[in-house]
Amino acid sequence: MQKLFLTFFYSGLSPYAPGTAGSILASIVGFVILQFFHTDTLFLLTILITIIAIKEINKYEAKTKSHDDKSIVIDEVVGIWLAFTLSSATLTQMFLSFAFFRLFDIWKPSIIGKIDKDIKGGLGVMGDDIIAGIIAGICSAASWQALGYLS
Repeated sequence: MQKLFLTFFYSGLSPYAPGTAGSILASIVGFVILQFFHTDTLFLLTILITIIAIKEINKYEAKTKSHDDKSIVIDEVVGIWLAFTLSSATLTQMFLSFAFFRLFDIWKPSIIGKIDKDIKGGLGVMGDDIIAGIIAGICSAASWQALGYLS
């Protein structure tokens, strides 16, 4: 059950770009959730998953003696969903949020990289994606606003 959760329905076991595979599945699930529920629901679900993930990652790392295993993609789920809740539920903004999130998650600029490098355990695994998701959501919303002013 732990593996199912941490790999987000085994998407993290993809042999090619597990983080991107997890982000794609998270985007699809997030999109479906937003078709039936308000963004507040997705946000609260994200908070709940974050708390559970930090504890489960700590257990997993203690058991395996490895930090931030590539197969763990629950952090990508949280990052994508945070970006969605901060931008909007329009399809265009979801694509923008996905693109910005993957950019920041791979590139790891500024504090995102510092958290990834310096903080250990579940908080470290989740922390960089939480910040990347927040920044991605803000960038998506700002881009959407800018596009609106240009047209």
